[in-house]
Amino acid sequence: MSQTPLDSPSPRASCLDLWREKNDLLVRQAKVTQDSGLLLRQQHLAQDALQGFRELLHSLRGLPAAISALPLELTVICNFITLKVSHTQGFTEDQAQDIQQGLERVLEAQEQLGPRLECGLRELWDSVLHISSLLPELLPALHHLAGLQAALWLSTDRLGDLALLLQSLNGSQSGASEDLLLLLKTWSPPVEESDAPLTLQDARGLRDVLLTASALCQGLQELITGTLPRALSSLQEAASGLCSRPVLVQVYTALGTCLRKMGNPQRALLYLVAALKGGSVWGPPLLEASRLYRQLGDTAAELESLELLVDALSVTQNSETPQLLIEVELLLPQPNPDSPLYCGTQSQAKHLLASRCLQTGRAEDAAEHYLDLLALLLDGLEPRFSPLPCPPGPCMPEVFLEAAAALIQANRAQDALTVCEELLIRTSSLLPKMPWSWEDARNGAKEPINCPLWVSATYLLQGQAWVKMGDQKEAVSEFSRCLELLFRATPEDREQGAASNSDQRCRPDVALQQLRLAALISRGLVWVASGQDTKALQDFLLSVQICPGNRDASFHLLQTLRRLDRRNEATAFWWRLEAQTELPPEDATWSLPLYLETCLSWIHPLDQETLLEEFRTSLLETSDL
Repeated sequence: MSQTPLDSPSPRASCLDLWREKNDLLVRQAKVTQDSGLLLRQQHLAQDALQGFRELLHSLRGLPAAISALPLELTVICNFITLKVSHTQGFTEDQAQDIQQGLERVLEAQEQLGPRLECGLRELWDSVLHISSLLPELLPALHHLAGLQAALWLSTDRLGDLALLLQSLNGSQSGASEDLLLLLKTWSPPVEESDAPLTLQDARGLRDVLLTASALCQGLQELITGTLPRALSSLQEAASGLCSRPVLVQVYTALGTCLRKMGNPQRALLYLVAALKGGSVWGPPLLEASRLYRQLGDTAAELESLELLVDALSVTQNSETPQLLIEVELLLPQPNPDSPLYCGTQSQAKHLLASRCLQTGRAEDAAEHYLDLLALLLDGLEPRFSPLPCPPGPCMPEVFLEAAAALIQANRAQDALTVCEELLIRTSSLLPKMPWSWEDARNGAKEPINCPLWVSATYLLQGQAWVKMGDQKEAVSEFSRCLELLFRATPEDREQGAASNSDQRCRPDVALQQLRLAALISRGLVWVASGQDTKALQDFLLSVQICPGNRDASFHLLQTLRRLDRRNEATAFWWRLEAQTELPPEDATWSLPLYLETCLSWIHPLDQETLLEEFRTSLLETSDL
């Protein structure tokens, strides 16, 4: 007896069964693929599975949209997007189009598409979720697709749209909470039926990934803005979520930063140790460890952390074999320079290590690190040196100046001269030929605004190098060249300088003043060493006029007056100096460039207070007589 039409399956039903079997086969194939230990083989098998899902989706879309086929079609879209995003390690506009086409197919099946073709994704979701309450068989697949939409919006920082979507999924009324973490915790995707098409990653798995990624992103942002208690709560939420080893390293590092800033260094250290033990990406926790040890005053541990950081950044990290799923890492933005997860480049880390050695009196180590850094930069191993923005770092010419200062400090004067000559070759041609001012530079001069300062500082350092080598004539010559260039400058108005350089660590007019001071006193000390106190007196007098109240300039002037037996002038000046003792140093709030701080340290007499006390005592004895 032949089958009647009622007994035989419809062509659509037969195709759906075949397509369902193909979907399940591809899911199994992909899951076997991610267990493959060979990366190249995994990529090849994933590409095959991706092509299979693409062809299957094309077949499903070849028929008019129908409610009976939509659960399978939406599941295939979700599997295709999941595999594509995990394979390419990121979302693209293609995924947004795939989601949009899926939503339009739902509306098409309900014959409600019409003019909504012009709607955006947000409006499409409103329409689809509105009618989905009448189609419970679509809810699991729609929530799965919504999870992918949420992942896309989180990765592209469309948090407002994401909050509205989650409110709709939760059935919330307008005005409901916009707290993403609360909305994600509230979201409860429907459980898929046991006979539903297989998925690579279900909606509940996506929700857990979204919750961890959102908590980490929110915690990092709160950490940057300084809302530390909230940051701590968000980061602890992320730590308790679904974390791979690399993500856990990031979370623990951020927790270490947060606790350090909250004044709990011991707990911070525990998290940083856990971060270093937990993975192979050591840069961020090592940089944070160096900050923590610096805060604790443990210089040796700080420098050791920085040395390990340099080593870590010099090694190419082998990324772990990616899972064929949407993972937390895919939803996180790249750390910007304000982020506690930003550790910079090898050259930035090397500079930080070199500068900290110079600041902490380890001149020999600093000199070696600066020479390594210059070799790294000049050999082109890194395309361009850019300073760390937080705290603001030096530009390339200032790195040369710091290197020269470190070499002089380490008694390697000849090497310092070589570094200075290299810098002069690179900057001298940019010098203005006429007297210059910062106003001229801002109004269109081609040369960089700070170039005259860099060249002047180079002459100053060359002079100090010649002092170290015992050549007083060359030293005086270099100090004089420095002063000649500095006195060609016209300082800008102080208030105008503060406004125009609010983003800099040091105003150019402050640096100009301090460079003049350093050069005058340095030349004066050479005159003193050669027995020419009269010439020294002229330089010291000028330095006091430039920086009234500066203790170093005043001390050297006082000593010279005493040596010249100009006792009355020395006494009168000492009384003026005593009256200024309690005054705060001018521009004390400005941080000078490191090379300039080092130069100023060389003109500071170590026995200044002792000698001033002796002078005070002799004056009192004279007055008693």
